[in-house]
Amino acid sequence: MPSAMSNVATTDAVMSHAVRRVFLTVAVLALAGIVVSSVSLYHHYGTSQTNYCDFGANFNCDIVNRSVYSTILGVPDALIGILGYAGLLALATTYRAKAEAPAMLLIGSVAGLSFALYLTYVEAFVLATWCVLCLSSLTLIVLITGLSSFLVASAMRRS
Repeated sequence: MPSAMSNVATTDAVMSHAVRRVFLTVAVLALAGIVVSSVSLYHHYGTSQTNYCDFGANFNCDIVNRSVYSTILGVPDALIGILGYAGLLALATTYRAKAEAPAMLLIGSVAGLSFALYLTYVEAFVLATWCVLCLSSLTLIVLITGLSSFLVASAMRRS
């Protein structure tokens, strides 16, 4: 008959494996966010019209990506996204062994989500135009925030 001690050890091992997989998933999603934000930054500085994201008056990345709302204090939103996703990637890889990594991931992802929700508000209610790249980034940061919440909850259970 297995002892309670071995059940705890098995549960910890399974949880540890799950936590590693979640960190890896966050890293992959953050890398995807860097790619999406890089494409957006490229088109932010582009001078020609893009066709890949022009689906009529309501879906046009150029309108969103070149509007007055596409920069903050002269810094392109897409560059802010690249830096934010790079920070999340670093936390999910290089710093994942640190005890505070889950909490820092959650704080960073909530900040990124807040920024993305603000930009989504601008798209919906100010510009009345959607950007596929922006919506992709929003989806990625929502997923990262959810996974970061899981990591924080797992860390709290272990302590």
